[in-house]
Parts: sequence; structure tokens; C-alpha cells
Amino acid sequence: MRLDKFLKVSRILKRRTVAAEACKAGKVSVNGRDAKPSCTLKAGDVVTLHFAAGELTFRVLALKETVKKDEAASLYEVLPGGADA
Repeated sequence: MRLDKFLKVSRILKRRTVAAEACKAGKVSVNGRDAKPSCTLKAGDVVTLHFAAGELTFRVLALKETVKKDEAASLYEVLPGGADA
């Protein structure tokens, strides 16, 4: 699944366009490397989002095309040390 789509489906970011803009601005990295919006994610990848207030680091647990709002958090696991956002 594309990175920008995962960020939207998991409800980490509200819209896919916002996710794509964050990637293009260099604020998203996957497994320690800067990522483009089209980067293909797989289960186990570690994603870091850099915000002005800090950063959010999480591990991808599952990839689904659509999920309900209550199930969105089951797609990822927030990792310690980067959960300031």
C-alpha cells in the first residue's frame, strides 16, 4: 500500500493530500530513509513523522484498504521515544 494512502486510512493524517505534502516536504521517513508519497509500505516497516512539536514513530502492523474509525489504531503501534506529537 502507498504511504500516503496508509496515513489517511489509519487516520494518522486527515487527508491523503496532506500526507502527500508532508512526504514531499521531507517530514516522513520509512525505516530511516526519507519517503515519497508513493513509497510502498509493508507490515513491520517503521515510519517517523516529523512535526514542529516533535515526532511520531510507529510500526505498521497491518495494511487494509478501508477500516472503521474505531479499528484504525489497530493498523499501527506507536513506538516509545517518538510519541511527542
